[in-house]
Amino acid sequence: MSQLQRKITLYGLTMIAVGSCIGAGIFITPYKIVQAVPHQGYVLLVWALGGLIALTGALTFAELGGMFTKAGGVYVFLKEAYGKLTGFLYGWVTLFVVNTGSLAALAITFSEYMTFFVPMTQGEKIGLSVATVTILTVINALGVSVSQALASVFTTLKLIAIGAIVLTAWFFYDPARVDLQFSLAKNVPPDLAGALLLALIGVLWSFGGWHHATYVAGETIKPQRTVPRAMMLGALIVTITYLLVNLAYMMLLPLSDIEASTRVAGDAVGAVISGGGRIVAVIIAISVFGTISIYTMSAPRIYYAMAQDGVFFKALGEVHERFRTPIIAMFIQAAWAIILLLLWGTFENLITYVTFMDIAFMALAGFSVFYFRRHLPDAERPYRVWGYPVIPLVFVLISTAFVINTLIQQPVQAIAGLLVLGVGILVYLLVKKMRGE
Repeated sequence: MSQLQRKITLYGLTMIAVGSCIGAGIFITPYKIVQAVPHQGYVLLVWALGGLIALTGALTFAELGGMFTKAGGVYVFLKEAYGKLTGFLYGWVTLFVVNTGSLAALAITFSEYMTFFVPMTQGEKIGLSVATVTILTVINALGVSVSQALASVFTTLKLIAIGAIVLTAWFFYDPARVDLQFSLAKNVPPDLAGALLLALIGVLWSFGGWHHATYVAGETIKPQRTVPRAMMLGALIVTITYLLVNLAYMMLLPLSDIEASTRVAGDAVGAVISGGGRIVAVIIAISVFGTISIYTMSAPRIYYAMAQDGVFFKALGEVHERFRTPIIAMFIQAAWAIILLLLWGTFENLITYVTFMDIAFMALAGFSVFYFRRHLPDAERPYRVWGYPVIPLVFVLISTAFVINTLIQQPVQAIAGLLVLGVGILVYLLVKKMRGE
């Protein structure tokens, strides 16, 4: 059986971490955050809180990524700490909820923004979404060098484009038209803690993805050094980017206009530049297309690692003889994402419980740092998390609070995710029986 090859550089892996985060969220979710906390200062605070979670998570996962440098990332951390069943359930949820649901939602978003240029019926938009997932899966199956190049190009382009939005805001800002009030002591929203946790759903959806750098550790050059650095750089770049672009929105639009806008980037630029909506549509299309490309490439490494460990169907561990990619895992993921597209077909339906399940497993993986410090004290750690135990504890506690709040505020979505876990347990037992264990 052919093995994966180490070809990904620090720049390439950082672009994968950044590109996995900056997709559609920053262009779609700001109105949801403003609805939850209608206050300019607290809007920036909740985005900063999302950045804090990402940064503390990246610092925590950096230690784990340096310890375990084979393909699979978070799956490997969970399996080594809590056993094969937990690792399997993470891969199961990633395949059937988190990554495929996100992939389908991103594809729908890409098609929606393409209607700025080509009018399409709902059926045609679904068709374009299916074609996008299929084509990018085929391209990424051609080799990790191709994937790295796509991630680097599209992520660089999207950062340049977002920079253009920020510069537009600074150039066209008019205090007579938009009044900026950032004082956290004035007009404090009622039930502030609950409002911030509710707003975090959209924020964490937008930040989700920085840990994708761990999935391709098995194909990274000098992974003990490269993986931790890429995650930390990625989380820092995304945090700064999100704070700047949200400030730009608020410099171009009154808060009430942001609250009412589902296409805030286009409305913000369009408020000061004629044809700004079409310009931003190009930006978003580039951003989303690049993120879809990364998702079609990164997560199949989890299914590959699971199959290699004997906890998933053997075929998913096969690597293409010529291209050295887990081609079967990649196409099964694409097939399920397409099924979700055909069954649901809307952005809202596709992301209902994605974030809940994702953050729940992130919290569990973050807590594994404490387990390994206690049970593997002498293990090689090229990087030790700064500020231990405070930094990982902050990540775990905030993530856990978010999960509990979501379970209370949106029980239907949370219970649906838990039912998927239940089915995963049954499948795990079936696979063990098939293997004669």
